[in-house]
Amino acid sequence: MHFIVNLIPKKFYVYGATILIVSLLVLIMGIFTVLVNNTSQQVTDFGITFDTTGFEIGSAPLNELVEGYRDDIYREAMANGISQYTDLILALMMQESAGRGSDPMESSESLCGYIGCITSPQASITQGVKHFKNVMESAGQDVLLGLQSYNFGGGFIDYAKEKNGGKYSKELAFEFSQMMYSQLAYTGDYSCVRGDSVPTGACYGDPLYVDAVLKYYHPKSVAALDSLPLHNGSALANASGKLKLVLTEAYKYEGMPYVFGGNNPEEGFDCSSLMQWIFKEADVNLPRTANEQYKASTKITQAQLKPGDLVFFSGTYNAGVTVTHVGIYIGNGKMYDTHSVGVGETDLTNSYWKSHLYAYGRVANFDN
Repeated sequence: MHFIVNLIPKKFYVYGATILIVSLLVLIMGIFTVLVNNTSQQVTDFGITFDTTGFEIGSAPLNELVEGYRDDIYREAMANGISQYTDLILALMMQESAGRGSDPMESSESLCGYIGCITSPQASITQGVKHFKNVMESAGQDVLLGLQSYNFGGGFIDYAKEKNGGKYSKELAFEFSQMMYSQLAYTGDYSCVRGDSVPTGACYGDPLYVDAVLKYYHPKSVAALDSLPLHNGSALANASGKLKLVLTEAYKYEGMPYVFGGNNPEEGFDCSSLMQWIFKEADVNLPRTANEQYKASTKITQAQLKPGDLVFFSGTYNAGVTVTHVGIYIGNGKMYDTHSVGVGETDLTNSYWKSHLYAYGRVANFDN
């Protein structure tokens, strides 16, 4: 071995030593970079800042169904003053349902305490965003604690405050899941979301929920969100003042099934309850039924008709009163209402609606 080494020219020793030093420097820089990245923070154009140590941010894409709800979630987030969380909420929806079903944000339990009470995607988004806002406020805008609490419930926030100064950690999430499961396992209502949690007994909720959500987190800039249309049609895009408030609320429920006697987004709407609900956004209180709304409005002619006015119909069903249906005029020969096909825009030139048209009315204290 000594003989072989002596046969190697000295210049090769120098060259080899240089390569070794450079390699060590590269390795050290690589380790330094990893350490820096592992302790860095994720800062979006919205100014959201949170520790990303141990998380894979944006490693999986949102699907088309979830992307299809982007403008709905943005509008609802804007209305709640939390538009900076739009992309987090989209990531949350992706984890909850991948955009499928009638409750894509799985927000029924936060509203009524059990699964299945929300049956409309728009109602799900309305409640889900509201619940997310409440959770984030309770979590002191701590993103990680807020996300895990959307899954676990508000009790996790109290637990984190007691055990860890109100800070999230994966260890804390597993502890809470184990504790809650040990208390509730006897009911038979809980089973492990993750099979690998069975040995640990961390079967309450999903203790790795934060990891799962952040994989779908793709923050976009404010400019990108501001370029989103308010709605595909022109009615809302061209509205202003009180009319914009009313129509913004109305379009939240587009596609929701008609429910006779329904009075709110959770129950569903019939024609007059929808009008009553959306006009509340402009601090206007309408009576409950279409016939009563007709009586309470100022009668106008078709020539005077403008967006925000009410359109009344007669004989659409046997109600024992003259006026049986109502919608809000949105311009271009269309109204927004709910009937057998659900909540949405209706063409007033349709032969059925033309044959049942009764009158037009203007709502008092509604300057549109």
